[in-house]
Amino acid sequence: MTLKDKVALVTGGSRGIGRSVCVRLAGAGAFVFINYARNEEAARETLRLVGQAGGSGKIVRFDVADDRATAEAIAALIREKGRIDILVNNAGESRDGLLVRMKEQDWGRVLDTNLTGAFHCCRAAAYAMMKQRGGRIINVSSLVALSGNAGQANYSASKAGLIGLTKSLARELAPRAICVNAVAPGLIDTDMTSAMTEEQREKILEGIPLSRLGTPDDVAGVVLFLASDEAGYITGQVIGVNGGLYM
Repeated sequence: MTLKDKVALVTGGSRGIGRSVCVRLAGAGAFVFINYARNEEAARETLRLVGQAGGSGKIVRFDVADDRATAEAIAALIREKGRIDILVNNAGESRDGLLVRMKEQDWGRVLDTNLTGAFHCCRAAAYAMMKQRGGRIINVSSLVALSGNAGQANYSASKAGLIGLTKSLARELAPRAICVNAVAPGLIDTDMTSAMTEEQREKILEGIPLSRLGTPDDVAGVVLFLASDEAGYITGQVIGVNGGLYM
């Protein structure tokens, strides 16, 4: 699955799933713009790993929740490389809490980053892809978009919204040969799950048929496939990466 001469933007690429996606895309030949909002050191580490994998890229700082900053940054990278072929909307934030105690700002910030941020990026990149008559948009949703989860009303709603956005854009952009899909990871071994106690981890593993947590690379492999020419007849789909936890 070669991505030679392709240009990719991965939001939230400084760690976790985003970092693995950057490395896999770059390893397949794409030039990867690694977006981050705050942690430049982590983004530079991703860039180092991209180089170690034999790829090339560049870090680019902007907050996807900021419409103007996002539009300006994406316009600049398109001017620099002359095109954008792959957009991976991975930037995400969680601020968990029970509904009756959830603060307005915690609801708003999660929706602004996870859902509205993806909208900002899609809008900024779609016109260039339409002119090229081709492209790939991959949205990183979540298992909880489908199952729900107590204490994550904001996160679940934002990730469910991404699925609706994916299916609508798949229909809208298909005439220009742009494929839009989503991946829905289950429990992935990242910073978000590292805070779990061993007891919590064991209880969760009991419900996963494959008896392990996923890895960021498990998700990145699916993203790589969806970004490649091999997935040229796949659009509007949500691919679960959850070890069978949700079927």
